[in-house]
Amino acid sequence: MNTPNSAPGLPATNPERDWFGQPRQLARLFTTEMGERFGFYGMRALLTLYLTKHFLFSDHTTNGIYGGFTAMVYLTPLAGGLIADRYLGSKRSVKFGALVMALGYFLLCFGGDAARPWAMIDGVRHDVVQENVADRPTSSEHEKRYVVIDRQKLAIHGEADGTVSLVAPDGHVAQHVAADQFQSGGDRSSWITLVVLLAISLIAVGNGFFKPNISTMVGELYKPGDTRKDAGFTIFYMGINLGAWFSQMLCPILADVVGWWAGFLLAAIGMVASWALIQFDGGRLTHFGNPPPGRTSDRIVPIIVGAMVAVPLVMLLFQNLMSAPSAASGTGVIGYVLALPLMGKLLFGTFLISVPGILIYAGFTGNRAELQMMVAAMILITFNVVFWTLFEQAGSSLTLFADRNTDLHIIGNFSISAAQTQVFNSLFIILLAPFVSMLWIALGRRGLEPSTPVKFGLALAGVGAGFLFLVWGTHFADGAFKVSVWWLAGLYLIHTIAELCISPVGLSMITKLSLARIVGLMMGVWFLSIAVAQYVAGAIAQVASVDTVGGEVTNPKLSLDTYVHVFTTIGWVAVGIGALLLLLSWPIKRLMHGVN
Repeated sequence: MNTPNSAPGLPATNPERDWFGQPRQLARLFTTEMGERFGFYGMRALLTLYLTKHFLFSDHTTNGIYGGFTAMVYLTPLAGGLIADRYLGSKRSVKFGALVMALGYFLLCFGGDAARPWAMIDGVRHDVVQENVADRPTSSEHEKRYVVIDRQKLAIHGEADGTVSLVAPDGHVAQHVAADQFQSGGDRSSWITLVVLLAISLIAVGNGFFKPNISTMVGELYKPGDTRKDAGFTIFYMGINLGAWFSQMLCPILADVVGWWAGFLLAAIGMVASWALIQFDGGRLTHFGNPPPGRTSDRIVPIIVGAMVAVPLVMLLFQNLMSAPSAASGTGVIGYVLALPLMGKLLFGTFLISVPGILIYAGFTGNRAELQMMVAAMILITFNVVFWTLFEQAGSSLTLFADRNTDLHIIGNFSISAAQTQVFNSLFIILLAPFVSMLWIALGRRGLEPSTPVKFGLALAGVGAGFLFLVWGTHFADGAFKVSVWWLAGLYLIHTIAELCISPVGLSMITKLSLARIVGLMMGVWFLSIAVAQYVAGAIAQVASVDTVGGEVTNPKLSLDTYVHVFTTIGWVAVGIGALLLLLSWPIKRLMHGVN
């Protein structure tokens, strides 16, 4: 008996050549995405710690840069999906994006010397001396930092009220400094800083060509109504996390043992491997991801030139993000909007224009049912913003929490680094994704599979529950104000279950609910919603900022209290929004006209 065709107009798939019951081409796309995610997540595991420990940026600046960078990673697919739909086709876009990202990862290898720390006390700048401090992701308990005043080295100790005590070698407090009279920072090369901004700009632009179009190619493997599609996207999603698992384990190890550059170099090698897999596909993808009929290659050069011009523009957005002032006190929402960096205005403006704009387009070009399906998609996309805002604390506030307030011993003397804690998510995806895929299939056969809106609601409640679980664990912190790494692992387990309810299902939902002629653009809007979430995630992480000297906190208790306050608030908010979506799931399902 023949299985469904892999794509319209192609011969029926030979069952003997299927791959785990899926079209055999899924294996090539699975491996290509695994290599790309190896590069991205290996870099992401290091980036926040790189900015705080090597460049000595403050938490506020670091979380702002990280949020802005990850936002651009998800914003650029809006343009990348449109360009692929109109001109390049998905396959060429994926190959071009892979090369651009690889260049960005290679540039991150050139970080120069570590920044030199300083402290500003009562308006006077003083040098900070570091002892036994290695320029690596993982700090040692033997590291010491002193501020030098009148040739005397004074230890820096943060107090619970935010003030700072400067302690003399004999143990007495030589000086007590008010919170607003103590600032710290680092002297760094402006040229090296520009190189880093150039690197992350290249990664963001390249990702715009790669990210939406590899998913679109997966969608092309299935005819409309093929019941294997959700399972196929879940398997594809497991490939993402295989790449993430390997890189989040290996890149931090190399960065600790050899240096930051080695960790980033390994990420670059993974990206080159991804490009090679799609470039030399042996004809397996001949019928997939091709340019629209009638389109020639005469647009390739202008598109490449335009992409390269976009890179310095993205750099300017990052520089503006770093220098933007905060909103004046008492100005409210209007003051906050006016004070937003250019990137914030661009993100929110694009989202607020594109969502109704696409719905208007659907109203004019589609029938009533198609319009309602698009409305359902847009509602779910809006709730998607909330989920990723909280879930994506992993690379910012949760990584810094792991570095500062987590006992990283797994068992006995074996421990992991703060950068490696992100591996819990990918590990749990690998372990759980096959079972979740089988669960959806089994429930679907019995007519019991939850609808997509219900899955989204469960995901939102789950991401909030993960934070509340970690907050519960902080009640068992040790005398050094550190919680066991297993509480953090529990958060990632709950978040992973939530993620499996929304992310692979969301990708599939877009391909099923959107108008066929703009599916690439809709995939871009899906990633745009995540871009907005990433930006807001950076802003939330900034609320969790903790003062540091030389990249290290001076008061672990104050650090713990800060994280607990933020995580408690966002946890309960997420649970409440998830409950609201569960109540709205029935009317949303009616708008979907049988799509599940």
